[in-house]
Amino acid sequence: MKYYCGVDIGASATKLVLIDEAARVLAQVVTHSGVDYSGTAKQCLVEAKLSAGLNDAPTMTVSTGYGRSNVDFSDETRTEIHCHGVGCYHHTGRAVSIVDIGGQDNKVIHLDDDGKRREFKMNRKCAAGTGAFIEEIAMRLNLGVEELDSLAAGTDKPVPLGSFCTVFAKTEILSHLRQGEPVAGIVRGAFISVVDRIVEMDPLDGLVMATGGVVAHNPVIVEILAERIGREVLVPDSPQLTGALGAALTARSITEKSCNK
Repeated sequence: MKYYCGVDIGASATKLVLIDEAARVLAQVVTHSGVDYSGTAKQCLVEAKLSAGLNDAPTMTVSTGYGRSNVDFSDETRTEIHCHGVGCYHHTGRAVSIVDIGGQDNKVIHLDDDGKRREFKMNRKCAAGTGAFIEEIAMRLNLGVEELDSLAAGTDKPVPLGSFCTVFAKTEILSHLRQGEPVAGIVRGAFISVVDRIVEMDPLDGLVMATGGVVAHNPVIVEILAERIGREVLVPDSPQLTGALGAALTARSITEKSCNK
C-alpha cells in the first residue's frame, strides 16, 4: 500500500500526518517536540503506523517546520510557508489568506485561485502575538494555558494591554492585578493583543483561514479576529496539523510527478 507522511516539527509541538493515495488521512499524531527532534519524529511515526495498522515504511516523507532538518527518515524538506499553503488550499480549493499562529512566530500567507503563493509575511523578531506570549501570560496569572480560552469567553469586558513587548506586558499585567482587575478581562485583553499583532502584519483580504496550535486551543481568538475583520474566519478540522498535512500532500504530489515522467 502506498501512503505518504508529513512531519511538522515546531519549537513547541511536533505534528505528523499519514495520508493514502486519495489524500485521506490515515493517522495523525501531536506531541511536545522536546529537545530530541529526531527521536520525537521517529516516535510519532511509530505511533501513527500503529494507529493506521501499517507495517511498511511510507512511500515518501516530507518534513517541515523549525526542526525539519532533524527528521532522519525524511526524503525531502519544504518550508512552513509552502506546507501551510498546500494544507489550507486542500481545504478551500480557491484563493485564501492564511493566518497561522505558532509557538514562536506568526505567518500571513496569501494564495491565489490556483493555490500559488502571492506573498507572505512572518513575525520572527518578537514573541508578542505568538503561543509563547500566551504561555507567558498564563504563567504570570498562575493559570494553565488550557484555562485561558474559557476565561476569555466568559467576559465581554477586556482589560486593554498597551504593551506590545511580552516582557513589558507581564509587568502591565501585574499592575492590573494590583488594581483589582478581573483575571478573565486580562486574559481577553491579552487575546485581543494577539489579534492586533496579526492584523497589523498584513491586510486580510477575501477568504480567511486560521491555523496553528494557538487556534486549536483558543477558538476565542478566532472569534475576536472575525469580529475585527468583519467576516467569518474559517478553521480546518485539525488546525494544528495543517502544516503536517501540507507536507504529506507534497510528498504525494512529488511521487505522482515522478511516476508520470
